[in-house]
Amino acid sequence: MSNNVARRGFLVGGLGGAALLAAGCTSNEPAASPTTAAPQPAPAASGNDEPGDKVVIGFSAPAADHGWIAAIAKNAEATAKQYPDIEFKPVEPTNDINQQISAVESLIAAKVNALVILPNDGQQLNQIALRATEAGIPVINLDRVFPDKLAYRTWIGGDNYGMGVAAGHHIGKALKDKGVSNPVIVEIQGIATLPLTQDRSKGFEDALKTYGFSVTAKQDAKFTVETGNQVATGLLQAHKKIDAMWNHDDDQGVGVLAAIKEAGRDEFIMVGGAGSANAMREIQSGSSVLQATVTYSPTMASSAIKLARLIAQGKGMSDLVENQVPQSITLASETITKENVERYLELGFES
Repeated sequence: MSNNVARRGFLVGGLGGAALLAAGCTSNEPAASPTTAAPQPAPAASGNDEPGDKVVIGFSAPAADHGWIAAIAKNAEATAKQYPDIEFKPVEPTNDINQQISAVESLIAAKVNALVILPNDGQQLNQIALRATEAGIPVINLDRVFPDKLAYRTWIGGDNYGMGVAAGHHIGKALKDKGVSNPVIVEIQGIATLPLTQDRSKGFEDALKTYGFSVTAKQDAKFTVETGNQVATGLLQAHKKIDAMWNHDDDQGVGVLAAIKEAGRDEFIMVGGAGSANAMREIQSGSSVLQATVTYSPTMASSAIKLARLIAQGKGMSDLVENQVPQSITLASETITKENVERYLELGFES
């Protein structure tokens, strides 16, 4: 993954509240195919969901070699099918920058009415997004942001700093309630050099500070199951007693949880980061160290398609006063626990 990758609110009216969850970054680990498609639409609550002008929406994203990315593509396609006035035109997913540029070029040449792009790397695809915009095609920038605001009409994505804040508050409160002082808190990051990871760690650090706590040790696990397992094993061996652990990504968390079970450790609480279905099932069981996960939703792809449709049809979001769709939408990072997991399960993706 590139160092320029930037990724893991609410939407109302014409967006149908689709974006509620959260998840991690792409990895090179093959992932099980997600079994959960985009949520079924609620009954039309406004004119925004009524059929309008036929629009062609192009879609480009990285290859689905990770549970979160697989769910992005699946959600986008499922949402497009909900609207008879959308012709969905996806291009072959790829992790090759040049191939993604060529794929987007083909969509520009086809004169689609709007483009939804989750770039492999926002910086390296910035110029092709600018070309689309200059050709009069509105670009809906999904997740990894293009550095030039002229390259996109609207950006939608998750709140990485907010993920860290949510995890920090959950852990901080839990330890305070237990009367723990000087806790051993370990953090398993994704890729330490990425801005998104740094934002997550900063939010975590800032939230813990409000309780008088700090991170004892942190290490990155590359967003892969295998490395998650290796890093967790090392941290467990290095710290004979741990009070809390935050793992940034539920996909790599599969390996983290396997290491914890192998070591027979259960003296600490763990918070995940993603909103994967398997993490939610662990939380729901009540028998796992994993007590919560903080969200970064692949359902943002569903909302991106809805936004693209509204923009292409010249509509705004019906529950807002303004006539046009906002320039950016940041999704809230929510905390999933045993108490509310039932509300989120249907929106989970399989790691």
